[in-house]
Amino acid sequence: MNEQLPSKILDEIDDEYLSIINPIITNEEFIRRKKFNHHEHRSVYGHSLMVSVKSYHLAKKLNLDYKAAAIGGLLHDFYYKDWQLNNEKLPLRKQHGFVHASEALENSKKLFPELIDKKVANIIKRHMFPLNFIPPFYYESWLICFVDKYCSLEVFKSPKEWYKYVGLRKK
Repeated sequence: MNEQLPSKILDEIDDEYLSIINPIITNEEFIRRKKFNHHEHRSVYGHSLMVSVKSYHLAKKLNLDYKAAAIGGLLHDFYYKDWQLNNEKLPLRKQHGFVHASEALENSKKLFPELIDKKVANIIKRHMFPLNFIPPFYYESWLICFVDKYCSLEVFKSPKEWYKYVGLRKK
């Protein structure tokens, strides 16, 4: 996937932000997410970076834990494989939208245990509320939940692809 990140996002990356996320964005396994499709024209890597940068700046403005927001935003979709390539038929509650937050938390704990505290874990695990029935606990978790949905709105630019995002398969 050859994607262009919006210059506005790239312009918002400062040295403090880079120092917080450096262990993640230099990790080979995380870099592999550049090849995972997120929504139509965005990789998981690009989407996660957008969520992280926006959340970092909003958390700073709101006097919240901007480090947790930056880390949780970057790792919220750190799941195992490109979900759009999965042809396996699964019950609704076992499909990507319902399980990837747990997968992302598991991966994050394995590769970045020093970065995962209770707040970051809650950010990752609860970012899919209300699909995940238990709501976020921390303000930062709510922030990532909303910013993730905002950054995912680009899917509405491709109505022919909407069926994928509600768990349907093209016949």
